[in-house]
This record gives sequence, structure tokens and C-alpha cells, in this order.
Amino acid sequence: MQQRLAQSFAIDALKATGSQLIVLHHLSAYGPIAEALGAAAPQAAGWLYEYARMAVQIFLVVGGFLAAHALSSGARTPPRFPIRAILARYLRLAVPYLAALVLAIAAAALARPWFDGDFVPAPAQPRQLLSHALLANQWLGHEALSAGVWYVAIDFQLFATFAVLLWLGRTLQRDAPGRPGRAGVPPLALLPIAACAIASLFWFNRNPGLDDWSIYFFGAYAMGAFVYWVRRARHPRRWVAVVTLVAIAALALDFRWRLAVALGTALVLAASGLSDRTGARASRPIGYLSGISYALFLVHFPVILATSALLASIGWRSPAAGLWGALFAWAASLAVADGLHRWIERPAAKLYRRLAA
Repeated sequence: MQQRLAQSFAIDALKATGSQLIVLHHLSAYGPIAEALGAAAPQAAGWLYEYARMAVQIFLVVGGFLAAHALSSGARTPPRFPIRAILARYLRLAVPYLAALVLAIAAAALARPWFDGDFVPAPAQPRQLLSHALLANQWLGHEALSAGVWYVAIDFQLFATFAVLLWLGRTLQRDAPGRPGRAGVPPLALLPIAACAIASLFWFNRNPGLDDWSIYFFGAYAMGAFVYWVRRARHPRRWVAVVTLVAIAALALDFRWRLAVALGTALVLAASGLSDRTGARASRPIGYLSGISYALFLVHFPVILATSALLASIGWRSPAAGLWGALFAWAASLAVADGLHRWIERPAAKLYRRLAA
């Protein structure tokens, strides 16, 4: 069993906060609920629509941190191509994701008679279903069947890219033997990841046309990974300063709020690992929301669709009805996410943990 991470309190708090912000962003973005929120509180709704989506950066950084944790434990053994780890990651993402797609298709069928336009996805086609199952719908130009589908594909790309780069670095390290770092990875083995991260921060992330590819997001992902590794270095604060200065240089070249959020998230993780509260546990509600965060990310859009269809079917179109609908959709999303996590995501975890071992 893997050792509990020192930053568990910060990780849980970040995941819980990020997942709620993503739900609020989509409530402010789609259908009659968004219209009601815009009419009742235009400034708040505008802020949620414009900025709450940047909570994705929280998951990018935390994802990199956890990927480094997962892939560093065996770093003292001869490197093997990480096909099992990559396949395990696919199963970790895909099993609840495919179940949520079934909910999204059903919810879209309920909402389609009541709404026109881009809010409701068109009926799914066989090729579209296959491309979604392969996490390749964006590459193949197929319409997404649910909001957030793009992120699941990017998460898988990032993990696979990260695992291959770490394997490549450790393979190259064999030709220049050195002692592993205290986190279990030889420092020279991290050079491919560092080079890819710098290229992402200073070049690829500045090109919006590349946002279907992992390289666009790799800088934020790598920040989380380096925070994991440097927390046990001989001079961790110095290395955190190096990571921070690189990110600040990228911001000075081209300021991006998303990158600023990623840097802030990395610094929260770094600070939690260097403080006296490294072993602190999150409160039960925060831990619960963290545990269902992925399931909530997957199911809240189908719930918004179904709630919108319900409001339309009973003729509730006033701003007040929309606000009640938003509250109902949020609560229902938590309930459906709990079911997905309890009955699908958590049982499936046993399979991919055995595969990754």
C-alpha cells in the first residue's frame, strides 16, 4: 500500500475546491440555468463563466504531483517501458468515464426536444462513440458528447507522455550512473521532463491551436511533478524557488492567468510539504468532496441537461426557477457523483491497481 502523501490535506482541499468551481462554471455557461444566473447576478455569473474554468489548472498540477508519486516508487529498479502503468491509467479514467457517457447520451435525449443549438449534443453515432472510448474524439473532429470530455483525453495524454519521458530519462541514466535522489529518481533522469516542460511553458502553451495536445498543458503538469520530487531534496526551498522563477519568466514573456493559477497551485502543494502540517488530514466533508471529484466532473453536465429539460417541460422559465434549478442541479450532481464513485469508480480501482503493480 502506498504511503500516504504528506500533502494529503492540500491535495484534498484543492481537488474539492476545483471540482466545485468547474460545476459552477458550467452552471453559468449552459442553458436556462445559465440565463437565470446571468439575470439574477450578472457580475457573479460573468466571473464564474470567465474564470472558474481555470480550476482545470488545479487538476493539472495535482495530476502531475500524483503521477510523480505513482511512477517514482520503482525508480531504483531497471527501467521497463511503462505500458502497464499507461494501461492502468486508461482504465482508471475510462471505466467511470464510459459510464458517465451513457448518462450524458440519455440526458441529451431528454433535453433535445426542448432546446435547439449547441447546448445539447446531437445523437451519438457509432464512430463518435468509438472515438470517445479511445479518448480521440478531438483528434478525429467528432463533437463531444459531454462537457469535459476533452480533459479526460488530455489527462490520459499527459500521464502517458510523462511516463514515457521518465522512462526515457531513466534509460539514459544507465549510461551515466548516479545515485538516485531522495525521492527515488536520479536527477539526470528528469532532464527529458524538464526540457519538455520548459518548451511547453515558453512556446507550446502560447499557441491556443495546440490545446488538443498534451504538450500545451505539460508545463503545469510538470510543475506538480517537480514539487513532488523537490520536497525531499537536500535544499527543497531552493528548488521550489527555481521552479517558481522559471514559471515567472514564462509569465513575464506572455502573461496567462491559467499559468498563474497553476503556479499558485504548485506553491500551495510545496508550502504544505514544507510546513509542520505535512501529515494533516482534511476534514470529512473536504475529504469526501475530494474523493468524488472525478465522478462529479464526469456527471454534472448530464445532470444540468436533465434539470434543464425538467424545467422546460413544466414551463418554469423565470429567473427564480432557474436559480432553484441551479441549486437542484448542484445537489443532484453530488448525489449522482456519489453513486458513480461508490458503485463504479471505486470497485474498478482494484483492477487497475493490480495491473499497475
